Amino acid sequence: MSTATSTETRELAPVSTESLAALLIAKERPPRPSSLSTSLTFGWRAVLKIKHVPEQLFDVTAFPIMNLLMFTYLFGGALAGSPTDYIQFVLPGILVMSVVMITMYTGVSVNIDIEKGVFDRFRSLPIWRPSAMVGYLLGDALRYTIASVIMLCMGLLLGYRADGGFMGVVAGIALLLVFSFAFSWIWTMFGLLLRTEKSVMSVSMMVIFPLTFLSNVFVDPRTMPGWLQAFVNNSPVTHLASAVRGLMAGEWPAADVMWTLGWSALFVVVFGPVTMRLYNRK
Repeated sequence: MSTATSTETRELAPVSTESLAALLIAKERPPRPSSLSTSLTFGWRAVLKIKHVPEQLFDVTAFPIMNLLMFTYLFGGALAGSPTDYIQFVLPGILVMSVVMITMYTGVSVNIDIEKGVFDRFRSLPIWRPSAMVGYLLGDALRYTIASVIMLCMGLLLGYRADGGFMGVVAGIALLLVFSFAFSWIWTMFGLLLRTEKSVMSVSMMVIFPLTFLSNVFVDPRTMPGWLQAFVNNSPVTHLASAVRGLMAGEWPAADVMWTLGWSALFVVVFGPVTMRLYNRK
């Protein structure tokens, strides 16, 4: 009886701190998550936010359709003779304008998470630091794709025909997504730099409106004054719109494609490090 009691006592005795530490060290720790996996995880978080708040899709559904209908039927007859002819020119341009304009909501989302204190938790995790930002941009890429598909479907109903076929359309949308991903780094910087989401939206609109309207989205720059052509012809939105328009038309606008890729690389190289510096010091 005494032997059994002593055995039970030894089994129920508390384990010392040193023993627990030895057991933890002896076990193999799980591998550190890769930068790709953490970025995809944060991207999935952005997608889940859309699932729980579907109203976020309003700007990628109603807004592009409204722009397409308004500009096609208000200005189509005056600028191209008929809305059917004008939509062949304007649809790729409005597609570019709509997607570029909704990129500013990336900065708004970042600012909201900072105000809620979520980013304090992100910074304490043993993960690749930029993954939270990259995740935001990956999640928004889904929204840009939805906007592009909706615009093209509406354009087909209104009479738009892409001479480049399926591959031309895919190439144009892919280039647009690459540019939007890079362009969004500007708004993430503003989301970290400014104190309120209203400030982020105000500053973003001050940049986006002149940049999108002073381009070849709606009309050929050759109809503009010479001093304005100098700005419009060198605008990143003009290069992007020309490249997307050409790819969907079955052409290969090599110069505009290269300019667009160059602008995209410049945005990432310049605003990516600035964004991460602000993120680490926030």
